[in-house]
Amino acid sequence: MERLEAKLAAIGGEESAAPARRRRLSAASRARIAAAQRRRWAKAKGKAAEPKRKRRVSRATRARLAAAARARWARAKAAGKATL
Repeated sequence: MERLEAKLAAIGGEESAAPARRRRLSAASRARIAAAQRRRWAKAKGKAAEPKRKRRVSRATRARLAAAARARWARAKAAGKATL
């Protein structure tokens, strides 16, 4: 019996390697996945789903983007370009 088990182990290979590590999701990722699943269930059941929230840019980020655009246009105009 032991010889048979040894032959099977040689054919199939030993599974002595460490088990694969599971990747962890952040709480935000899990919440996003859960909300998507709830929407799918609501759609399947024919119930109205909660409206998807729009992503908003903060005032500081919007100001930074606007300043970058103004600087980009200033460089383009200084180079004599009418378009970017």
